[in-house]
Amino acid sequence: LFDGVGIEIESMIVDARTLDVAPISDALLDAHAQAHRDDDPIEWSNELVLHVIEFKTNGPAASLDGLADAFAEHARRADAIARERGARLLGTGAHPWMDPLTQTRLWPHDFNAVYEAYNRIFDCRGHGWSNLQSTHINLPFANDEEFGRLHAAIRLVLPIIPALAASSPILDGGDTGYLDARLDQYLKNQIRIPSLNGPLIPEPVFDESAYRRVILDPMYRDIEAHDPDKILREEWLNSRGAIARFGRGSIEIRLLDTQECPAVDLAVVTLVVETVRALTNGTFASHARQRSFATDGLRETFLACVRDADLATIDDEEYLGLWGVEDDPCAAGEVWRAIADALEDRGVDAIRRERPRLDMIFDRGTLARRIRRAALMEPTRARLYSVYGRVADCMVSGEMFVDA
Repeated sequence: LFDGVGIEIESMIVDARTLDVAPISDALLDAHAQAHRDDDPIEWSNELVLHVIEFKTNGPAASLDGLADAFAEHARRADAIARERGARLLGTGAHPWMDPLTQTRLWPHDFNAVYEAYNRIFDCRGHGWSNLQSTHINLPFANDEEFGRLHAAIRLVLPIIPALAASSPILDGGDTGYLDARLDQYLKNQIRIPSLNGPLIPEPVFDESAYRRVILDPMYRDIEAHDPDKILREEWLNSRGAIARFGRGSIEIRLLDTQECPAVDLAVVTLVVETVRALTNGTFASHARQRSFATDGLRETFLACVRDADLATIDDEEYLGLWGVEDDPCAAGEVWRAIADALEDRGVDAIRRERPRLDMIFDRGTLARRIRRAALMEPTRARLYSVYGRVADCMVSGEMFVDA
């Protein structure tokens, strides 16, 4: 547990003049390959669509220390390469006016058979497939006992992640009514085979045997008729908010929207990781109590946070009590503030270092809320162009987006 951490951050590539999506990730990757060093702490890779590029740790990092600077350096490098091609990088969890039906271009190179299989089964010309960028956190475990502790802890943190990380309020040029529209779309993208997403908040299973029986085996069985060549019969087919990767001994957390710049991504990641670490150590609640939370209640809290993010009302007394929150009901953002306070009081230096950025989120709201306020609730294309142009500026400057 916590002997290493793997971070993946996805970013959009957009036209520097129009901010429309620019499907040129292969060109950026080719240019980067010429200067890549094997000992570089950050790697670049492609994703499902050509307008998204991913930056990830080069194998597990020993800690989060220094990763914000490393990711920021590589974001600047990629932005510079993109600028040479008339493009630039843009953060956030979804493009505000992309039309997936006409602008989706799938990655055509290596690993394409997997992408084509997904496209054939689900049709990837939708926001839930081709217009979403996220940050993934990979945390290790060594055996069933560690897996059980880690999975129990992660299940409890997942419901409130959108209250910290939501950054996607706008789709199709208009306010969606959801602060985390990326996750709202993600909930629906594999409805044809419901077992792949499941309830999104993973079922309460705490050893590998039970996980395979309850989650993986039904999923593999349900996909078989659509995937006779077994191209997709892998652990990554599981699309829950956190997925077990027994082949590599880790759990991957997938619910974080990408933020405006890597410094903020890593601040959010730090709070999530330190909260999970505290739970696995028995802080906040015993392991037995952590395992007792039913999926339905956690999912209800999660759906509220997908809609209203930091201002989502949580009235689950048991869940609030887990975090030592006495106010009932309580806004989800205030739950995160209470968690950060508790961790800082326990001497977690990483939270203290990230507190200025976290306090911006606690005080001014998630990036999604700041974008919504800046866009004036009824956004015009011109207004969105101005707002998202300023968001894009943050990628290179490393500053947080301020709505006023």
